[in-house]
Amino acid sequence: MSFSNIMDSNSYTGQSADPDTEKLIEARTHLLGPAYRLFYERPVHLVRGSGSHMFDADGARYLDAYNNVVSVGHCHPHVVAALTRQAETLNTHTRYLHEGIVEYSQRLLATFPAELDQVMYACTGSEANDLALRVAQRYTGARGVIVTRDAYHGNTEAVTAISPSLGGATTIGSHVRAVSAPDSYRSGAEVAERFLADVEAAIADLKAAGVGLSALIVDTFFSSDGIYPDPSVLAPAVAAVRAAGGVFIADEVQPGFGRTGETMWGFTRHGVVPDLVTMGKPMANGLPVAAMAARSEVLEAFAREVPYFNTFGGNPVSMAAAAAVLDVIEGEDLMANAARVGTALRDELTRLTADDPHVGDVRGAGLYVGVEMVTDRAGAGPDRAAAHDLVNAMRDRKVLISVCGAQGSVLKVRPPLVFSLSDVDWFCTEFADALRELR
Repeated sequence: MSFSNIMDSNSYTGQSADPDTEKLIEARTHLLGPAYRLFYERPVHLVRGSGSHMFDADGARYLDAYNNVVSVGHCHPHVVAALTRQAETLNTHTRYLHEGIVEYSQRLLATFPAELDQVMYACTGSEANDLALRVAQRYTGARGVIVTRDAYHGNTEAVTAISPSLGGATTIGSHVRAVSAPDSYRSGAEVAERFLADVEAAIADLKAAGVGLSALIVDTFFSSDGIYPDPSVLAPAVAAVRAAGGVFIADEVQPGFGRTGETMWGFTRHGVVPDLVTMGKPMANGLPVAAMAARSEVLEAFAREVPYFNTFGGNPVSMAAAAAVLDVIEGEDLMANAARVGTALRDELTRLTADDPHVGDVRGAGLYVGVEMVTDRAGAGPDRAAAHDLVNAMRDRKVLISVCGAQGSVLKVRPPLVFSLSDVDWFCTEFADALRELR
């Protein structure tokens, strides 16, 4: 088993589907083309979801420990009711006046530091990151961008150029410099120092190449790189970027909206205030909507010189769903739930793997956990085969997770925020059995 990019790290290879499933796969491939990927050696045919559970075409129940897009759980009734009411009333673009976008923007910006005082809307996280790059370039007058080596920021042409993890025929732009993610597992106490040195070297290289520094953009949990939650690493690097005339863009599509259990936004854990913050579909439980929050002084040049219009970014139905998500996060105290349940999950996984030489690290915060599979603890070499086998063993036990990291050797556990202690019991029971089988 091998792969060359994030899309192939946990994908169906056309070898293990049953005949009925194979017919559906063949029809899908014929109609959609071969660029799409399916998860798992035996793809899952899902037809219904509720909370942290999903159900397949045969009625079997699965534990969803992966999908953050449905941030407050599959088909949450409050969100469904809100979007249904608005869809029955009006849905149109943002060049007409509507209270929904204004009221939601006030609520959203209230969750940010006061410096981030304006917000713009799009339909996807890719578009939000694309917009952030344009704003940064207009503000700084430079093009150079620094990203982490296995980052993923979306799939427009501009953000594909800053998404090294896509691999394949995709290459990062000549104006982009990739630095190693802050691997706290292998770097230990020196992780922040190493990250700063790499960022400073990238800044110097961009300036020497004549493109200058526009921005450092990172997912503040380093999700695709392998899940590195150490909160000490960003502040020194951000200070260096600003000293060189650049801005800091925090990609909060995955760590945002209370997922870490400690703060609403991942960047807050690092003690920094970004210049631009991007968000994606978790903000409306999967409905196509995204946003970019900004310091008004950073946004001003772009807003003055470039008319912006995203036809259905921030439409009334999306705003109703997004507002309902905030209602649920606040009303059901989901940030506290993420902290409590996430701690229980990490503690139990740490206990289960304490004597396993092939599990090097259990790390995370809130309901975002990475489990590093290694060939042996002493050498800490990544074991992609073991991670692949565990992911598929868990799928066979009807628990859905995936992998991340440069070698696809980190188990990625990222369930909806409504994950419960009983879900932890279910997860850990199956994980213990899968690990025992792997041994």
